Amino acid sequence: MEPTTVRFTVEGHSLPGLSCGLDLDGRPCDDVHVGLARGTETVELVRGDAERARWSFDVVVSPDDGGALDFEGPFVHGRRGERSLGLRWIRLTQDDELDVFRAAKLRLSDLDPRIVEQALAHGRGLVARLGLTEGDGYPRCASVRPPDVSWSVEAER
Repeated sequence: MEPTTVRFTVEGHSLPGLSCGLDLDGRPCDDVHVGLARGTETVELVRGDAERARWSFDVVVSPDDGGALDFEGPFVHGRRGERSLGLRWIRLTQDDELDVFRAAKLRLSDLDPRIVEQALAHGRGLVARLGLTEGDGYPRCASVRPPDVSWSVEAER
């Protein structure tokens, strides 16, 4: 298999709102937004009180030396075998600076290779769907694994 570009879409629902309490340092989490991690940047911000969030971007999928699938691109983080996609929760400061206070990782190692192969075989993208608020009302953070994220092949257009 040659390296192939696949369109990934992350669809989030149930956002926590513009205010969600205090961070671990006791500072208020106000003017909350969530964005997609691209390297050290946080891009495509969505307000914390939005009904939904949606990001689409390209990822290069290729076999590694052992035949397992590997993922690369500006939105892919981590070393081989530990790749992930990232969402960052930020609050806007009074100076319009972005202050990251939480982050979530969608681990690509949890992605069933059969789903990826199905997308590749049919020239379709992959979709990750997840709720963006944890049971305590705070933004979803840390590693997000099934069943908290569901992966599927993009529907026919």
